[in-house]
Amino acid sequence: MDALLTALADPVRWRLVSLLAERPRSVGVLAQLAEARQPQTTKHLQTLERAGIVSSQRTGQRRIYALRSAPLRDLAAALNGLADSADQVDGPHGTYDRYGLSLRAERLAAEESGWADGRSFAFLRSLAGRPELVWRHLTEASLLARWWTPDDLRVSELVFEARPGGRIVNEYRDAEDADGTDLSAGRAEGVVDDVRPGERLAYRLSPLLPDGSLAFTAHVELDLRPTETGTDLDARWRITDSTVDSADFIAGIEIGFGQSLDKLAAALAAGAHDSVGTSTESDPHTDDTRSAK
Repeated sequence: MDALLTALADPVRWRLVSLLAERPRSVGVLAQLAEARQPQTTKHLQTLERAGIVSSQRTGQRRIYALRSAPLRDLAAALNGLADSADQVDGPHGTYDRYGLSLRAERLAAEESGWADGRSFAFLRSLAGRPELVWRHLTEASLLARWWTPDDLRVSELVFEARPGGRIVNEYRDAEDADGTDLSAGRAEGVVDDVRPGERLAYRLSPLLPDGSLAFTAHVELDLRPTETGTDLDARWRITDSTVDSADFIAGIEIGFGQSLDKLAAALAAGAHDSVGTSTESDPHTDDTRSAK
């Protein structure tokens, strides 16, 4: 495929392929139609033949070239496959486009400090597992690390002290940044306000700007209600202390935290807790995951 793409990348060779798509032609005629010198045309045709795009045969004193359709059909199929992947409904590209629309709207609205104060976001998920189990996933670092980032990100440092006044740190990186050499994708710090095991958790969490200052403060409230099949989780975010530079963060709350909750629901449904037990051992996908209570 690389040889095929390289051969087709040259505009003169592309012109020759277009001419041969009409019918087989001799080198001399191709040179005339492409308005090129015959020696250069011969070299281009040899490159195309080595790539398998054309074939040739000698007829008397002339060499006739013909287009081979199979490699082009293979290339078309590969390109169509790439396009189909990019067009998947609710796939990564769709999420990217949705975030782009939200980002532009929030940047236009962020004209002065406090621009987003009072904004709120609400999420509701019906989860497998009793409230006591869901509570563990909300407060134990080794379980939090499994879901507390949106898609394509991973936790690289996590502290969650599940007590009033307890400290919160959540640093995350690109999921494919295996060795941690790329820049951190973000960091947030906060404090726990209210702890009622199995019932209610409230905390404040602030993403940090590149200079270390706070982008905004999110007041997060999580209420758990037992149901016949598990637990309903009611999550609410309220924004205060918003800065002009917080637009990019706020634009991603609905999509990002929604994806995180979907990961939580999937982890509980899959029974991931069965292999975890009561250990607070670091998750293998984190660099520095620890819990303090």
